[in-house]
Amino acid sequence: MRIPTAIRASRRSPLLQVVKSIAATIAAWVVASWVFPTQLPVFAAIAAVLVVQPSVNQSLSKALERSVGVIAGVVIAVALGLLLGSPSWIVLLAIVVAMLVAWLFRATPGTGNQVAISAMLVLALGSSSPEYAFARIGETLIGVVIGIVVNALIVPPVLTGPARRDIGLLGSELAASLDRLAAALAEPQTPQRLQELMLEVRLLRPMRDAAEASIAAGEESLALNPRRSAHRDQLREMRALLEKLSPIVIQTVGMTRAYIDHYDDSIGQEPAVAAIAEQLRRAGHDVRLAVQVADVAPEPEALTSAIPALTAPLEVRPPASAHWILIGSLMEDLRRIREELVDEG
Repeated sequence: MRIPTAIRASRRSPLLQVVKSIAATIAAWVVASWVFPTQLPVFAAIAAVLVVQPSVNQSLSKALERSVGVIAGVVIAVALGLLLGSPSWIVLLAIVVAMLVAWLFRATPGTGNQVAISAMLVLALGSSSPEYAFARIGETLIGVVIGIVVNALIVPPVLTGPARRDIGLLGSELAASLDRLAAALAEPQTPQRLQELMLEVRLLRPMRDAAEASIAAGEESLALNPRRSAHRDQLREMRALLEKLSPIVIQTVGMTRAYIDHYDDSIGQEPAVAAIAEQLRRAGHDVRLAVQVADVAPEPEALTSAIPALTAPLEVRPPASAHWILIGSLMEDLRRIREELVDEG
């Protein structure tokens, strides 16, 4: 029987992340036991486990969520305990009140759940006295601080590898799509090949989204990271390259769509089409060159000439009346691609 995907990830978390969680939990338990020797430091251990996140910035966000949730939950538990005493049903009432209070103040789902859980634990595990409640707040803050310190000091992760891989794959596939369109323009195509051409170029959009997500995750991993200075420039270059490639993705998909929508077997006979195909191959060259300059190629490839290929704007004669819409559309998209790839200065 296969474990459902809802409870099993596609790949394991880094072992270092598990080690940091274990270290933070043990340290929080020991310190909280020393500060509050009369109670088991459950709140400190839970806080430490939750606060150790993949990045320091995420740890701070989780720490704020945990701290606010615990304080609100403890206050609700104490207030209900002082008003109603300690009947068994007060635990259920505390959960309901905590959820309503979180909704009223538009708390995030994580914070709202934390309010309810904290209120329940205070009433179920201990006492509703103010002294006990304030001790649990202090215990939680100990776990939060230790979790942040451990996550910051023990090799905080820098997620530049996935960003480099995804932007490199995007650049390689974008250049290949330009080459495929250039080859298709020159020869008659079967309906099946036209469909394949469209399916292949549509892969560019999810690849662009994946690159965007990977770069955003890399930037998130650098926030408040002591190792950020060594990697900030790399991610800045990747972001700049993505901003250059994203419009070209849009133009390439549009050119392929226009070609398929207006296709007939005589398109390749237009004098302008051969010139446009050559410009597409040159654009593919310059996309590969941009990826190599940024050093994000996913795997070693044949060296691309360091001389840009889009050296002059394309000029064509007026096409036949049956094809002027397609030729005009391709020319306009080529102009936009050239604007992204060519630095006129």
